[in-house]
Amino acid sequence: MESIEQREALERAAAARGESLAALSRLIGRNAAYLQQFVTRGSPRLLAEADRRKLARYLGISDVALGGPAAEGLVPVARVDAGAAAGRGRLVESERRSTLLLDPALLRRLGVRADMASTIRVEGASMEPTLCDGDEILVDGARRALGARPAIYVFRREGLVAVKRLRAMGGEVEVVSDNPAFADEVVPARAIDVVGRVVWLHRALV
Repeated sequence: MESIEQREALERAAAARGESLAALSRLIGRNAAYLQQFVTRGSPRLLAEADRRKLARYLGISDVALGGPAAEGLVPVARVDAGAAAGRGRLVESERRSTLLLDPALLRRLGVRADMASTIRVEGASMEPTLCDGDEILVDGARRALGARPAIYVFRREGLVAVKRLRAMGGEVEVVSDNPAFADEVVPARAIDVVGRVVWLHRALV
């Protein structure tokens, strides 16, 4: 990957997380201007391995995106740099996309094609304990049809991106939160634009 792509990936990931480059520089023990110079001037040309790995872990992106070596045999999957709110929904004006490398054996086990898969992080508490704030979920875009049995989907509703348990009810959809503190809803089916079914999650250890 060219240095400019690494710099753009860092800038996008920092913006998606709401972190300044100065704060990230301090995170890796550098002076406040270090990453700003990397992004705008390409100096240093490459990030040090320890800095790169720490930033990738903190920002929730692949080490490869910041210039790390690609692991042999892994396949790229689209990563949407936005959150799917486990609540009423989250307004997403523009969805930035990067890539995440996954084990093809995992995708085969889940029955998911790499070109139909995407990952997105969860924001909010309405799907706890099943999905928690900060979880990274794998979404199968080939599975958009709702059934009579509830399953967890990422969907758009009135311009908001959300993740909930959905169940088809004729011309309506039941929208269910796993957290009992949040009320369930029944909405017209035409109000729901399903992105895909959630098939796997990664929970970061903190």
